[in-house]
Amino acid sequence: MHILELPSFFPPHGGMFCLEQAKALKALGHEVRIESVIELGISLDRKFYFTAPWREERREMEGVEVFCTYMRAVPKAVRYNINHWMYLMEKAVDRYVQRFGKPDVLHAHCCKSAGMAAKEISQWLDIPFFISEHLSSGLFERDFGEGWQRHKWLKERMQKTYEAASCVIPVSRELVDDLAPYFGKAYRYQPISNIVDTEFFTYHERAPLANRPFRFCCLAIADIYGKGFDLLADALQYLPENIELHIAGQKTDSPPMQKLFANRPNVCLHGLLDKAGVRDLLWECDALILPSRSEAQPLVILEALATGIPAVSTDCVPSSLRIPKACLFVPVGDARMLAEKIQEVMHISPSQEFSEKVKQMASPSVVAQQLVELLTS
Repeated sequence: MHILELPSFFPPHGGMFCLEQAKALKALGHEVRIESVIELGISLDRKFYFTAPWREERREMEGVEVFCTYMRAVPKAVRYNINHWMYLMEKAVDRYVQRFGKPDVLHAHCCKSAGMAAKEISQWLDIPFFISEHLSSGLFERDFGEGWQRHKWLKERMQKTYEAASCVIPVSRELVDDLAPYFGKAYRYQPISNIVDTEFFTYHERAPLANRPFRFCCLAIADIYGKGFDLLADALQYLPENIELHIAGQKTDSPPMQKLFANRPNVCLHGLLDKAGVRDLLWECDALILPSRSEAQPLVILEALATGIPAVSTDCVPSSLRIPKACLFVPVGDARMLAEKIQEVMHISPSQEFSEKVKQMASPSVVAQQLVELLTS
């Protein structure tokens, strides 16, 4: 099968879930490439905004052929930026078809913006399109405000895109309910997990606790409210001082984070780590904490479980991640209960059984086979 992947986001702004699925599908013998349009912001990307290539760039990423077109976004011009993004993607796919022929299916990642572009492209290519949805309502409201009052046109456009897709593939069943107030449920959907690289995030024996403190880690971007770092800071006052807390992720070493965890000598702010750095930190720690207020499918929980350690999180985490005896959950926003569960998880030993459960649920071969069965149906 010839599959063209269309990510809404791509490095340096996320989107690795698309690459992981492309690698897994290619490993099953399918013809898979990625066509990406990367939106650059003048404040976020600064120098690269002006120096990025003006022509399409070809690269190979972990064995997958990738084509990148860079788009300079206009500040605060949401409608223009989305329409221009879709225009550039349509031009890119036209070039792609001239090079490699018409793909059998389009597989978009996130309805905004790739899903909407895939809808238009599928019509003139006369091929089906599928949408893997990764974004929760919390992320949409962060960008467009509660209720999307200023962007109802986008909400309506996305709803029509969902309804036109051959199938929407949410990363969890709960994501359908989470997005229903915006897009309804009048579309076909089939939940399929994101991929965890279970050949990389593997079980690892921890050093005995006898002569060292219990080590926790929290892996998330520095969205203090969304990821619940304020709750974690409050919970620390109820916890023993002879523990270590390691926090890593984009901008987790920023001044606001330093202020939040000031005068906490047992807290280490690592900032952004690469994939190997994340794994090394997980191998050194005994449990994961993720006190988020909104999540679609937090892969860090699966990555932690794949290395053998238990996790504490909140009720916003989908049920598919709630592996018995490995995960503890608390109500969203309850710092006192979070502290109680953190102390409780200290009595759960790392286990290779946690790692095996993740392989059965989210390994590349398992997810790729599920995708192939759906794309060919």
